[in-house]
Amino acid sequence: MWDWDFTWQVMPSIMQGLGVTLLAVAGGMTLAILLGLLWAVFRRSSAAWLSWPTYGVVEFIRSTPLLVQLYLVYYTLAELTGGWLSPLWTGIFVLGVHYSCYTAEVYRAGLNGVPRGQWIAAKALNLSTWQTYRHVVLPQAIPPILPALGNYLISMFKDAPLLSAITVLDILERAKIAGSQSFRYQEPLTIVGIIFLALSLASGAGVAWLKRRTSTSQT
Repeated sequence: MWDWDFTWQVMPSIMQGLGVTLLAVAGGMTLAILLGLLWAVFRRSSAAWLSWPTYGVVEFIRSTPLLVQLYLVYYTLAELTGGWLSPLWTGIFVLGVHYSCYTAEVYRAGLNGVPRGQWIAAKALNLSTWQTYRHVVLPQAIPPILPALGNYLISMFKDAPLLSAITVLDILERAKIAGSQSFRYQEPLTIVGIIFLALSLASGAGVAWLKRRTSTSQT
């Protein structure tokens, strides 16, 4: 049976874990957005020494599980660097790099959608590569792909509980600790499920709003 006294007892700890989860997702998504654009630009480079290694890195990360990458970075690379990387920052880094390989494909679709005449016109105006991307290409490429980037934010929320595997005290880990201490898992895990449902619905509503906003601006 549901115990409301126990529910309110574990709620503060779960809310602390929620703050860690939100921090991890915010940091990971920021890194994914910035690094994904970098991958996309490198993939479009005419220099084979830059485009092909980028292609290899992106495909390798996309083809391996996120959990394996978390273990590899935390238990292997972190030890090689002297253990200076905390579990939380390891999780943010791995989440960001992992999802950047997916956002890179979204960016590539947006860049490919810019008419070729825009690139030619920028070259005719003697704009540098940086100026072409900043003033001509990106303002046209990014608005249509914002909803797709929002979908990856929702996916990152769902994958964030994997950080508990490397001892990050996120919302799921807090719930598991509360359950192991009291031998009652129903309340804490149900709360976690409801919170993730609310986060996913809120993110989905934001993505739907972005779709309407971008479609309106394009028309």
